[in-house]
Amino acid sequence: MQVIYPEKKPSIKSENGKEFIFCLIRKKWLVITPEEWVRQNFILYLTETLQFPASLIAVEKQLLLSEVKKRFDIVVYDNQAQPLILVECKEMNEKLSQTVLYQALNYFKEIQSRFLVITNGNHTIAYEKKGEAFFETEAIV
Repeated sequence: MQVIYPEKKPSIKSENGKEFIFCLIRKKWLVITPEEWVRQNFILYLTETLQFPASLIAVEKQLLLSEVKKRFDIVVYDNQAQPLILVECKEMNEKLSQTVLYQALNYFKEIQSRFLVITNGNHTIAYEKKGEAFFETEAIV
């Protein structure tokens, strides 16, 4: 799937020798990590390019998988508050491997969205669930 990021970029600031990036969804400044950079740029893609309202997006919420606490990266909900897109973000130099896909599928067991997306910012793979199977797709929604 080709992702065309918007011209708008995440807000960044330096404070006490550290760099921070502003999360539009959580409405707070976060220390920039390579994965956070990808996550915030993908959020801008969702809100600016695909026009999803920020109010329908959740970021880094906790869920319980086999009694282990985990956090998903991004979930976009539809207007009926049902999960539509589950996004797993990785830093830019991490390959979108089977391991990354399995991690996202573990979250999917709990989230049950229509679309499953894995991205490292440079490459993005999207899947749509149809019946009991996943099919790679070029468009989410």
